[in-house]
Amino acid sequence: MRVVLASLASVVLMLAACSKSSDVLEELPNSSLAGAAREDVPETRLESRLTRPVTIGEDGPRLDACGTMGQAMRVGAKGLAVRAAPFADAKEIARMAEGDRAWVCTRSLDQKWLGVVLAPEPMADCGVSDPVDRKQAYDGPCRSGWVSSAAIRLIAG
Repeated sequence: MRVVLASLASVVLMLAACSKSSDVLEELPNSSLAGAAREDVPETRLESRLTRPVTIGEDGPRLDACGTMGQAMRVGAKGLAVRAAPFADAKEIARMAEGDRAWVCTRSLDQKWLGVVLAPEPMADCGVSDPVDRKQAYDGPCRSGWVSSAAIRLIAG
């Protein structure tokens, strides 16, 4: 039995010595960008331009497409970033100043992000104050995106 184990151990050592020593990460494809040169592959979500549309109509066909109005609070001089997807590294697509309003249409699963439709000044019809037939991605005339739920105070709805 010892002879078999010793032989097996020597075979494993020989195979290890023959293997190419390189960083495994450099050998693996990067997500859906397999075949792209490593330096051309985006390393962050910000660079990858991921987006997630805001969903409207989650309350059903008898209620408004976006049932709540919110207001940006305690956002400081820089304002509140509106992002293309519900995470901090997503591309910034707009900013809300202190007191700016938006229709709140959806939430992320972890409740940290709100999907909003920005209310233009003066208030205009963004197509979210009436019911829609089914749950769907917002594709209206106003800007939409994701904001941190901690910076929005619900004021109506």
